[in-house]
Amino acid sequence: MSDYFKKSLDIHRYLRGKWAIKSKVPLQNREDLSIAYTPGVAAVSNHIAKDKNSSYLYTMKGNSVAIVSDGSAVLGLGNIGPEAALPVMEGKAILFKEFADIDGVPLVLDAKSAAEIITAVKAIAPTFGGINLEDIAAPKCFEIEEALQDIGIPVFHDDQHGTAIVLLAALINACKVTGKDIKQLKVVINGAGAAGTAIAKLLRCVGHDEAACIPVEDVLVCDSQGIISPDRSDLNDEKKKLLAYTNRHNRNGKLLDALSNSDVFIGVSKGNLLTGADIKLMNKDPIILAMANPIPEIMPDEAIAAGAAVVGTGRSDFPNQVNNVLAFPGIFRGALEARATRITEAMKIAAAYALADAVNHLAADHVLPDPLNRNVAQKIAEAVKQQAIKDGVQRPL
Repeated sequence: MSDYFKKSLDIHRYLRGKWAIKSKVPLQNREDLSIAYTPGVAAVSNHIAKDKNSSYLYTMKGNSVAIVSDGSAVLGLGNIGPEAALPVMEGKAILFKEFADIDGVPLVLDAKSAAEIITAVKAIAPTFGGINLEDIAAPKCFEIEEALQDIGIPVFHDDQHGTAIVLLAALINACKVTGKDIKQLKVVINGAGAAGTAIAKLLRCVGHDEAACIPVEDVLVCDSQGIISPDRSDLNDEKKKLLAYTNRHNRNGKLLDALSNSDVFIGVSKGNLLTGADIKLMNKDPIILAMANPIPEIMPDEAIAAGAAVVGTGRSDFPNQVNNVLAFPGIFRGALEARATRITEAMKIAAAYALADAVNHLAADHVLPDPLNRNVAQKIAEAVKQQAIKDGVQRPL
C-alpha cells in the first residue's frame, strides 16, 4: 500500500496532475485561426443563438460532464476540502475519458452550504451535457441532487447511485451463484450515509416501478449506534426517513443483532468491523459485500473461511471489486447519447441489469466484470439510452 502512495505522489508531482485540455482542431496557420476563432466562430455562435439545442452538435456540451465536489466527504479521507479533493476529481475525469470517451471536467467548489452548491451548478449547467456530483457529505448531498433534477441535464450523485447500481448487479449475480431468491433476502447495510441510503432505497424499490425492480424482503440499516429503529431517539431526519422502507419488523439492537439470520451483509462504513464468528451468525452461504476502503469491514479470506459463499470488496486486488467505474461511464454515455434531461429511476435499474448481464463466466469469485473491461460501458450505455427513450426524457434531436 505504501508503495502505491509513493508512486502516486511521484507521478502526480511529475505530471502536475492527471488532466489536461487537448485541442480537436489544428492551429498551424491563419486560416486555422480564422475557422477556430474569429471571424469564423461568429457563425457558430449565431447558429446556437437561434437554436440552443444545437449546442449539443456544435460545442463540447454534447460530450461533456462536470465533476463537481466540495471535498466534504472524500471516500476514505472525509472532509478534506476542495483543493485536496481535486486529484480525486481529476481521476474521475480520466476514467470518464478512458471508458466512455466522455470529456469530464473536474470542478471543486469552495462552498459550505447546499444552497451555494445548487446555485453554482445551475450557473455552469449551460456548458455541460451532465453533472456528476461527487464526494459531497450527507445529508446535504440529498438536498443538492433533488434541487437540481429540473435543470435540463442529468444530475447524478455517483456516491449514492453508482455504488447502489454496482451493488445491485453484484447481488443479482450472487443470487444466481448461491441459488438464493433475491425477493427473500434479508439484508444488513452498515453505514447510513449517502451510499447506504441509496442502496437501501434501490434494494427496497423505493421510487422504482416494481415491474422493473425486484424488492428484497427486508433491509436493516445500521449506524455506529446499531440498528436504525423507531425506538431510537437519536435519529436525524434523514435516518428517520429510512424507517419508511427498512426494518419492517421494528428490530432493535447492535450490528451483530442485525446479522443474526441475515443473508447479505453490505458494508459502506469502516474497516475491520467484523470477524469470522460474526459471519457465522448469518444464514447458510451468506453474501458479503464489504466495501470500506482501503481496509474492508472483513477481509475476504476470513469471511470465506467462516462460510461466506460470495465475497466482494471495494479493492482491485481482490475478486468481485464493487467499483463505481463499472457504472458511471456507461450511464452518462447513454444519457448523453439520448440527450436525456435527467437520469430516471428506471434508467438506474436498466444499468444494473445490463452490468449483471455483462459477466460472461459467472462464478463465486466473478459476479462482476473486471473494472478494466472496456466493453461494459457500451453495454450499459445502450440499455440506459433505450430506457431514456422509453421514459420520454430524451431531448429533441
